[in-house]
Amino acid sequence: QVQLVESGGGLVQPGGSLRLSCAASGFTFSTYAMSWYRQAPGKERELVAAITSAGSITNYADSVKGRFTISRDNAKNTVYLQMNSLKPEDTAVYYCNAVRWGPLASTYWGQGTQVTVSS
Repeated sequence: QVQLVESGGGLVQPGGSLRLSCAASGFTFSTYAMSWYRQAPGKERELVAAITSAGSITNYADSVKGRFTISRDNAKNTVYLQMNSLKPEDTAVYYCNAVRWGPLASTYWGQGTQVTVSS
């Protein structure tokens, strides 16, 4: 069955770094665009970063540009989110998303991983 399993979340001090990973299985990972979303308490889920299926194009929310980097390894069926210079406002549950458009459109979500930025 389809699985997206996030890992790497945790508690970090402001200015610190974390690297999130999302391991995919059960579908053809290399044909899906991948994204990271986040949802803070009382707020709507928002797109953080996205990467095309081949990894050639990336896109970031303005709030994380220059601090976060999304990447993928299609040989390992894994997408990453490197988060540097973390701020308290980055605190949220981070979700991995896979999406494919066209005649075989489909989307999958991971269960989320908590990131807390606090001193």
